Amino acid sequence: MLRAYFELGMRERAAFSLFVRRLPPTRNFLLSCGLGELLKNIAALRFDDEQLRYLASLGSFPDDFLDWLGRFRFTGDIYAMPEGAPFFADEPILEVVAPIAEAQLLETLVLNQIGMQTILASKAARIVAAARGRGIVDFGARRAQGMDGATKGARAFYIAGAAATSNLEAGEAYGVPVAGTMAHSFIEACASETKAFEAYARIFPDTTLLVDTYDTRDGLRKVVDLAKRLCSDFQVRAIRLDSGDLDALARRARDMLDEAGLEQVQIVASGGLDEESIDRLVSSGAPIDVFGVGTEMAVSSDAPALDIAYKLTEYAGRGRMKLSPGKRSLPGRKQVFRQFREGIATGDVIARCDETLPGVPLLRAVMRDGEPVEGVTSLAQIRAHVRDAIGALPPGCRSLFPLAAPYPVTISAKLSEYEREVSAEIARNVG
Repeated sequence: MLRAYFELGMRERAAFSLFVRRLPPTRNFLLSCGLGELLKNIAALRFDDEQLRYLASLGSFPDDFLDWLGRFRFTGDIYAMPEGAPFFADEPILEVVAPIAEAQLLETLVLNQIGMQTILASKAARIVAAARGRGIVDFGARRAQGMDGATKGARAFYIAGAAATSNLEAGEAYGVPVAGTMAHSFIEACASETKAFEAYARIFPDTTLLVDTYDTRDGLRKVVDLAKRLCSDFQVRAIRLDSGDLDALARRARDMLDEAGLEQVQIVASGGLDEESIDRLVSSGAPIDVFGVGTEMAVSSDAPALDIAYKLTEYAGRGRMKLSPGKRSLPGRKQVFRQFREGIATGDVIARCDETLPGVPLLRAVMRDGEPVEGVTSLAQIRAHVRDAIGALPPGCRSLFPLAAPYPVTISAKLSEYEREVSAEIARNVG
């Protein structure tokens, strides 16, 4: 496509919109994520000599086009919702305005980075909501879809409210707090469970001990015995339950720890947890302080993909749109206005970019002439925005259960009229 644009002399500015056509059945909203990393990738986008040699070897690209690729720099503008903004179906999350070849080249990168991290942040937001203030630790790297997914997933989970990750690469790359416990293999490799606990508590005094390798109740008794032997030197922070009836075992563990005067020792639960199982445990009053969540958060198994699209909406100053059944798009550059009553969102309006309507405009310039327009937003700032933005949604949207009626998203009269004009023009010119 880039070669075709190049040879046809198609260099006018275009606008592309990124949006999700429909929400997964188990999502009342989605959480935009991945913008910060995407902007870094776009600013650094180049074709190096090795890549150009590979393209030349395919025999499909002439030298003058490859020379153009060798000089490629993104020079356009990008408008986007803030990272961590809740959004709904058909709303533009991000719009790219640039010469058409430049904007087209970004399609796969934008869809991959925003799409994947939005999936994971949206799942994590549900898990954090289910925990109701109890900590969530990301244990998902080993089950994620590749290490890029694991590392950027940890960033997305933290933005959505997770407390920490076991992925040290994410800690180094993004400053996400890191935390870990121990695996069953360490206990199995030691001469006995007792010796394993003693050794680990000596090396890592404030560790978390995994008590279910052989028999959970027996493991708990060994932790209590260790505390008696170490007396004031006992600094173990928590015990972890990873199997069985977590509700009953957590209650038993809490009783045993409290009876031994170990009220300060917390209980961590893990093992196939998702938002529904966490919600049941919290609702039942299970005395669990922290949940370690792996597979279900790392792959978002109930909604592992989005119907997300990056579509041309304007070229050479004229609106463009797709008319395919079920895949119709809105023409032109756009803005989204979120309206509030007493601090709670009451509905969104998708409008043309030059409209001024009641409510808070959600899209803002994040890149101009290929350069970011503002400094790096810290993860702490994004987390705070997420907390406030989700807290401002109607209670039904924040529920783990599907809404009886979807959150109201409407199209402005001006955009509706423009859609009819562009659709009619396309109908006249088809063929």
